[in-house]
Amino acid sequence: MPTTAKIISVGNSAGIILPKETLARLNVQKGDILYITESAQGIRLMPYDQEFAAQMEAAREVMRENRDVLQRLAE
Repeated sequence: MPTTAKIISVGNSAGIILPKETLARLNVQKGDILYITESAQGIRLMPYDQEFAAQMEAAREVMRENRDVLQRLAE
């Protein structure tokens, strides 16, 4: 079910107010870290996971090291 969120000013940045129901579904609370990922379907919020963070860093390193190869494969 779609839920709305309001974008507010936080100093020189912006923040999003998430409803308490959304926080409960994500199993997060104020001060927790969220991952924001983009896909063809839109933006996805996920709770921080140390194992996922390590996997993402490994993927970024592989992409950096093999940028030319990956670019040619994409053509």
